[in-house]
Amino acid sequence: MHLSFFLLILLALSSGAYMLGKQKALQFTRERGAAAIHSRPGYYGLLLALWCALPSLFIFLFWTFFSDTVLTSLAINTLPESLQNLAPDQLNLMVNDLRNLVAGHVAPRDIDPVLQLAADKYNSMASISKLALGAVMFCAATVSSLLVYKRIVPEMRARNRVERIIKIALMLCSVIAILTTIGIVVSVLFESIRFFKQVPITDFLFGLKWSPQMAMRADQAGSSGSFGAVPIMAGTFLISGIALTVAVPTGLMSAIYLSEYAGPRVRTWAKPIMEILAGVPTVVYGFFAALVVSPFIRNSGEMFGLQVSSESALAAGLVMGVMIIPFISSLSDDVINAVPQAMRDGSYGLGATKSETITNVIIPAALPGIVGGVLLAASRAIGETMIVVMAAGLSANLTANPLHAVTTVTVQIVTLLVGDQEFDSPKTLAAFALGLLLFLVTLVFNVVALYVVRKYREEYE
Repeated sequence: MHLSFFLLILLALSSGAYMLGKQKALQFTRERGAAAIHSRPGYYGLLLALWCALPSLFIFLFWTFFSDTVLTSLAINTLPESLQNLAPDQLNLMVNDLRNLVAGHVAPRDIDPVLQLAADKYNSMASISKLALGAVMFCAATVSSLLVYKRIVPEMRARNRVERIIKIALMLCSVIAILTTIGIVVSVLFESIRFFKQVPITDFLFGLKWSPQMAMRADQAGSSGSFGAVPIMAGTFLISGIALTVAVPTGLMSAIYLSEYAGPRVRTWAKPIMEILAGVPTVVYGFFAALVVSPFIRNSGEMFGLQVSSESALAAGLVMGVMIIPFISSLSDDVINAVPQAMRDGSYGLGATKSETITNVIIPAALPGIVGGVLLAASRAIGETMIVVMAAGLSANLTANPLHAVTTVTVQIVTLLVGDQEFDSPKTLAAFALGLLLFLVTLVFNVVALYVVRKYREEYE
């Protein structure tokens, strides 16, 4: 029996509770009149449905998060004491073997009989726990529904209680988002501090060579590695700059045309077609860049006597610019349409032409939203990986020539964390340092964008 079955049963019970609560409120209106009850009948039903679902849902989530830990601990306790008293590292390996055995990821010939008994015990307890979970959820939903059902009276402020529950739920969602952000920052910061204990922060921020390969023995060549992040950041800014150079004018001009010049018929088919670009997988853009754009740039450069690498920043930047055009175009179009029509009419009334109205009235008024769209596109460009891997390569070259191969921060993070890695070497920990650096750079962009938005808001309010 799958756990989702319990959620379906809970949904059915909540629907029934909603109907019961609503019917009881309607009965009050028939007996005493519509003015006798404080809230609409639907609020009484919704209050009863919430109290039916929430306690059982909390029990379900609690058991979902902690069931594996509890069942694994109980299964380990069935093993001989000699296996329970192993060193922490060996015990963790045994726990992983047990979980793989429970999941069926172990070949029959490799099964340890002792672990098989523990796995059987785990599966048996898991089956019992599912039945117990269903019974507890049903009892909790029934008891809580009956308690609230008996307390439903015409004077009950059902609407206020429902809104209070919804407010608490929204607050919890906000707290979860904030705590998730804090958790990500703290985890990256903790690992970055471990990296900077082994590599000086000055070498990382100002070093001009990136070669994170570490030898297995100290007598091998390149055992120390080089962790200068300047070439990687230079490549990131170079490719992102090319992409924004392509996307910002194209996206903004297309948004102006669609919102101010295009007729309804053109807008109906042009905007959806343009937004299809946002749904194309990045690997498809990578194939297009590697098989079409890069050879075209290389052949064109050879015609003029230029030396062009088979993988270049220009190819990756151009294709990435095409990819982020819909972000700027769609957001800018929505912002421009949100400018009040009265501002346009006032400009026309003063004798301004359409182009003058767009330049001097609409664009300044919509500039905060346009800056937000450009910032979103810039973040999308900085965080792109697949296109850079396939079109720009993995070489950390410190160059401003867009015809040479470069790499970006995200590509190096993926490269450093590929395969089985131990998180105790500078090579692996360098990925977290790069992530922290990228986070700080993005934060600076956000601060600058907020400054620009605040400046123009003060000017036009």
